[in-house]
Amino acid sequence: MNNMTTENFNSVEECAQTGCAQLSSSGRYTKFIYNGKTITFLNGKDLVKYISVKKIDSGRLVVDCLGRMKGIYEDYIDLEYILENLYMNPEKFLENLKEVKIVDV
Repeated sequence: MNNMTTENFNSVEECAQTGCAQLSSSGRYTKFIYNGKTITFLNGKDLVKYISVKKIDSGRLVVDCLGRMKGIYEDYIDLEYILENLYMNPEKFLENLKEVKIVDV
């Protein structure tokens, strides 16, 4: 899959038309919006916000984060694991994903 960027889109529809997803955090929760679905899950206690998405590697996002105590650090989001626990097929759901955009909430 392609390297990711952190450009903001005006709407979910605009992003979806280009094969990209949106990633955001608010408090203790992360939202991943893609292909008409919003997946919400808990994030780490230290996370303030996502800074950038470096790449997607077999259903796993490599992200730079800003933490309260850690400062800037690299982390991983295992979308494959999350989707499997929601009884979704990760390969099918993510097959056309080209980019992940950070959205400020």
